[in-house]
Amino acid sequence: MRQKKIKSATIENLASEGVIVEIQKLKLDNRKRFLEIGSGKGQFITAKAKDYPDDLWIAMEVNINVCYRILEKKNEMQLDNLIIVHGDAQYLEQYFEADSIDGLYLNFSDPWPKKRHHKRRLTSPSFLKQYCNILKQNAFIQFRTDHLDLFQDSLEYIEPYLNIKSVDYDLDESPYMTEYEIKKRALGPIYQLIGEVEKHVEENL
Repeated sequence: MRQKKIKSATIENLASEGVIVEIQKLKLDNRKRFLEIGSGKGQFITAKAKDYPDDLWIAMEVNINVCYRILEKKNEMQLDNLIIVHGDAQYLEQYFEADSIDGLYLNFSDPWPKKRHHKRRLTSPSFLKQYCNILKQNAFIQFRTDHLDLFQDSLEYIEPYLNIKSVDYDLDESPYMTEYEIKKRALGPIYQLIGEVEKHVEENL
């Protein structure tokens, strides 16, 4: 869906509010660190940051307009434990050191249904290799979607890289849902898998 253009959503305005707008290695403190890629308008990650104030939360979003919406929520909720990155996940390793992230959330990312576009999926092997690099040993990836074909394909993508801990084909409601999930729940099931990182497994691929 095309997002409505927000006049105030400029690189300059985001940068002036502390949003990371250039590719750079992030200097993170020693708290537990959790990353959401494709944070949308930020309902999921701001709720997490509010309820877990001792942890560090990082929202990565490529769309500048919805990135601005995350910033609005952050300011309204006064979340000093939330970092916002306006950037593209294909450059993930240029933002994060190896073994630096405790958990990764992928919520309702673009399914890219055409086969020629499957490599763009955030669960595709090229992205999974990056995730395994920046995630710590025994860190987790939680993937949630309403797109069954993407979910089934992602199970195949993920199996060589992660120890799959749970698979749910009809996920119950939780306190932490995106705006998109809330709308889509009335239309059908929500799928979720959680996998645990096992370091060095990717070296054999």
